[in-house]
Amino acid sequence: MFVDTHTHLFVDAFNEDRSEIVQKAINAGVEKLLLPNIDIDTIDAMNELSKEFPNNCYSMMGLHPGSIKEDWKDRMEIIRKNLFEGDYIAVGEIGMDLYWDKTFVKEQAEAFRMQVEWAKELNLPIVIHAREAFEPIFEILDEINDDSLTGVFHCFTGTQEQAEHVLSYGGFKLGIGGVLTYKKAQLDKVLENVDLKHLILETDSPYLSPVPYRGKRNESSYILHIAEKLTEVYNVPLAKIEEMTTASANELFQFS
Repeated sequence: MFVDTHTHLFVDAFNEDRSEIVQKAINAGVEKLLLPNIDIDTIDAMNELSKEFPNNCYSMMGLHPGSIKEDWKDRMEIIRKNLFEGDYIAVGEIGMDLYWDKTFVKEQAEAFRMQVEWAKELNLPIVIHAREAFEPIFEILDEINDDSLTGVFHCFTGTQEQAEHVLSYGGFKLGIGGVLTYKKAQLDKVLENVDLKHLILETDSPYLSPVPYRGKRNESSYILHIAEKLTEVYNVPLAKIEEMTTASANELFQFS
């Protein structure tokens, strides 16, 4: 069994064939699909998918940094209410994104810090979005990390030093997706110096499709292409990638 630890199968890109895409993933051996929330208007669709596939799809609750706008405090209150009253396996997708828009950097940092504290209170892992924002996120985590905090740096594309910084926190994994299959990314060179036990698999579908589907809609069954690339990086059979990444995902998210 493979696990897609990060897939947005509830978004509009899957409106025409959502159930079929979930079933296709299950048939391919990707039997657990973890759903990170994005904004207040994605909650219902995400939860509906978890209800339709209760043994396969697991929801998280969080406010994506790209959803931090002028009314972020109002959105955060809705997120908090859902998180504390619902049944979620993680606090996510949270973090900071300095790639698209730096208008609300301060607010992104504040929202991230708040959601980390909620995760601690509920004893849940966090799922971190860190696009061009490793340093400000490290600054916050260096201050508030403790033995109770666990999580994953989703879509990890950082340097060797950044990987070591993440792993120094003790309870964190690196989320590896389709970028691993891109030649220019050079992520395989970084991972050669990271123990396989620290990795979990993800697609971030419908985004970041692996080769040979780059530029097309991503989906959870494509986890296999990422796993196959890891067999080359670590020179181990596919069954070993499956065993170790699934064990790490279960250890972090405790979905079984």
